[in-house]
Amino acid sequence: MDTKRNKDNTSEIASSTEPIRLSKLMAELGLCSRREADRYISEGLVFVDGRQVNELGIKFPRGVRIELAAQARKQQQDLVTILLNKPIGYVSSQPEPQYTPAIQLLGPENFDSGQAPPFNPRNLEGLAVAGRLDIDSQGLLIFTQDGRIAKKLIGENSEIEKEYLVRVSGSLSKEDLELLRFGLELDGKNLKPAHVEWLNQDQLRFVLKEGRKRQVRRMCEFVGLNVLGLKRVRVGRIPLGHLPEGKWRFLLPHEEF
Repeated sequence: MDTKRNKDNTSEIASSTEPIRLSKLMAELGLCSRREADRYISEGLVFVDGRQVNELGIKFPRGVRIELAAQARKQQQDLVTILLNKPIGYVSSQPEPQYTPAIQLLGPENFDSGQAPPFNPRNLEGLAVAGRLDIDSQGLLIFTQDGRIAKKLIGENSEIEKEYLVRVSGSLSKEDLELLRFGLELDGKNLKPAHVEWLNQDQLRFVLKEGRKRQVRRMCEFVGLNVLGLKRVRVGRIPLGHLPEGKWRFLLPHEEF
């Protein structure tokens, strides 16, 4: 038994020091996404232990010092993140027959002009959804050009809270309420603990730290509740606030998830 444990420990040490692709290492460290890392590397904007690196696919052990050139840091500062109050009837990402993707709402006519910075069409290039809302749900939908923010919000190890107001019909026992908070399984995997509470006679508040496909609806269905309405009102420290339905604004420099 001790021999096996020693072998396992040796294996763990070897795997932690084994060189990995620089782009993957940069993503792990939260410097940028892997795609962005490959671009920065190819442009010679990455330095490892003070040495410029421009070879794609090159590997380094964990623990090396990685720095981005000033040009790369400036590019990151110029990346935008957009907050949209998505109405019902829009799909979050890929278009579906007869339905409109929510990204089409991100035009000047729906821009919340009371917020800075001013609208610039170039800010709408290369946006990706960071946490979907299904077609029958509404509320805070986030688009970003920044891979660091996308990873923070929807990465495998994300601990960012997502808050939902859910209008339901049906009865809910104390036991089933506790089951919503912890004990359910979806797609063969246990769900993380959730904060679930009644706000009034027909509305629940959910706070989750994950985002499985149609998770809130499926959780409610499991305990016999019918979801009549679902609205995401907060992601991390960013609330939907008073952003009108169908309108969007930029994440401001002082705001952080």
